[in-house]
Amino acid sequence: MKFNTKTIHGGQQLEETTGAVMPPVFFTSTFAQSSPGVHKGYAYARGTNPTRTALESSFAAIENGTNGFAFSSGMAAIDCVLRLLKPGDEVIAGDDLYGGTYRMFTQLFEQYGLKFTYVDMDVVENVTTAITEKTKLVWLETPTNPLMKIADIKAISSTVKQIHSTILIAVDNTFATPYLQQPLNLGADIVMHSATKYLGGHSDLVMGALMVKDQNLAKEIHFIQFAAGAIAGPMDSFLALRGIKTLHLRMQRHCENGMAVAKFLENHSKVGEVFYPGLENHPNYKIAKKQMKDFGGMVSFKLKSATKAATFRFLENTKLFTLAESLGGVESLVNHPVTMSHASIPVQERLKIGITDSLIRLSVGIEDIDDLLADLEQALNA
Repeated sequence: MKFNTKTIHGGQQLEETTGAVMPPVFFTSTFAQSSPGVHKGYAYARGTNPTRTALESSFAAIENGTNGFAFSSGMAAIDCVLRLLKPGDEVIAGDDLYGGTYRMFTQLFEQYGLKFTYVDMDVVENVTTAITEKTKLVWLETPTNPLMKIADIKAISSTVKQIHSTILIAVDNTFATPYLQQPLNLGADIVMHSATKYLGGHSDLVMGALMVKDQNLAKEIHFIQFAAGAIAGPMDSFLALRGIKTLHLRMQRHCENGMAVAKFLENHSKVGEVFYPGLENHPNYKIAKKQMKDFGGMVSFKLKSATKAATFRFLENTKLFTLAESLGGVESLVNHPVTMSHASIPVQERLKIGITDSLIRLSVGIEDIDDLLADLEQALNA
């Protein structure tokens, strides 16, 4: 199937009892057994649930994997990946990460003996130089949150695997979605999504996803998911599956509007830097163009007036861009990383990579572009 067809039919089957086109929402915690251990594929809902199974099959299909896993949140999915490791193992990650990921790495898993090294993944050699005999995982975010940096998934994966084939490559594909890039096809072992964002697409659920190709890795992940219990519920699974069916249509508009907003900001007298991989002056533009189908709906920028007062004035005066956490919904959102999504990162670490008080992140929705640009214009002039 082509991708647009996979979002609707990938991994899906008609419900056997009634022929329902959409899978029913199975609100049950347990399933009848005809004899001990003899059942119809479902025993206890922490292990499997038919609605979640339908969603996980869709997850696998849209990322060209063999197995998908639906978690209670994106952080639960990341937690599962880290549980594949043991005390003393080392992880290499990008220096621009979602604040929640950084918080989990530094405040949870470092105390259990994992070591994290942060490098600028613009340069492949920065990754390979950091590898030691204890390196077990390379964690990529691309595009990154919030500075929209691009890591070359294929180059990093192939180079790392040449050094040691057992090092896992995991990619947070939340910003791009499988519509724009498919990391498993580029050499990654694990793809992670905060399905709360673009996969769900309507700001009405919280969920995480993992997709893999290797069956042994899939068995390990399934065991951790079952044993730890951070599963997605049946109603959220239904909503996410419904969201995926329009992913390709939504992403087309997100990309169109994202580019228009980026160009508008780039040419505005009150805007300084604009971070968007679709702009030709972006340092990773060539990699993004090679690796991604389009450039997405996430745009970050800084005001020329770098004061906190000017930044807050803009944030308080947008009308269509709602000031809120999260991203990836059909509606446009505006975020202040320093006080919101990246508040958990120490100020000195933020400043090292350019996350300043004047940095603003936009999740550009699918509204009419003229209305969005008018809203930005009035907020910039407020």
